[in-house]
Amino acid sequence: MLEPTGPLPPEIYWRRRVFAIGAIVIVLALVVWLAIMLLHGGGSSNSTAAATSTSATTGPAAGSATTTPTATSAAAASATPTPSGTVNATAASAPASCPDQSLAVKVTVGQPSYKAGDKPVFGIVITNISTLACSRDMGSGLQQVSVQSLDGQRRLWTSTDCDQGGQPDVRTLNGGQQAAFTLTWSGTTSQPNCAGERVPVPAGSYAVSALFGSIHSSPETFNIS
Repeated sequence: MLEPTGPLPPEIYWRRRVFAIGAIVIVLALVVWLAIMLLHGGGSSNSTAAATSTSATTGPAAGSATTTPTATSAAAASATPTPSGTVNATAASAPASCPDQSLAVKVTVGQPSYKAGDKPVFGIVITNISTLACSRDMGSGLQQVSVQSLDGQRRLWTSTDCDQGGQPDVRTLNGGQQAAFTLTWSGTTSQPNCAGERVPVPAGSYAVSALFGSIHSSPETFNIS
C-alpha cells in the first residue's frame, strides 16, 4: 500500500504525498501555536486581574495609614497631663534661699543733719555678694534698724520695737544684685514691745546701724540740732 500505483509516474505520487504531509504538519503547527497563544493570553489576563485586585486591596490600607487624626484625637492629645518629671525639674531650678554669708547689709542716712522735730530718713541696702541667684524674705519686720549714742552705750530707738512685722516681701537677687528699702524714723525713743512712753530724742550726734538675720552693717553718723 505504500507503493504508489496509477497511470502517472511514481515520483508524482510521492510528491503529492509529501505535500499533503507538509500541509498536515503546517496545520498542526498552526493549531498548536494558536493553543499556546490562547493559553498565554489567558494567563496574562489573570495576572493583570490579580495585580488590579492587589492594588485595590492595598490602596485603602495605605490610605488608612496616613489618615489625618480627627479633632477629637488631637484634643485628647493636648489634654494629656504634663509628666511629673517636668514639674519637678522646674521646681528644682528655682533659686535657693539666700544664706546669711551670701548677703551684705548697708545703712545710709538721708542727710547728715536734721533739726529737732524732723523725721530722719534711713536707707537699707541688701546685696547678694555671691555669684549665684537666691531668694529671701526681706519684710520690714526682719530688718532691724537701731539708733544709738555715738559710743554705742545708749540705745535710743529700734525699728522692731513697735513694728508688727507686716507682710512677707520675698526678693530674688542675682549675683551682685541689690534690694533697697527706705525707713522713716519719728525721732522719738522706743522700747521692746513698744512699752513705755516715746519721747523726742534730744539734740546731739548719733549713730544708726542695721541688722538683717545675723548680718550687721557698719554704723553711719548724723546730727540732730
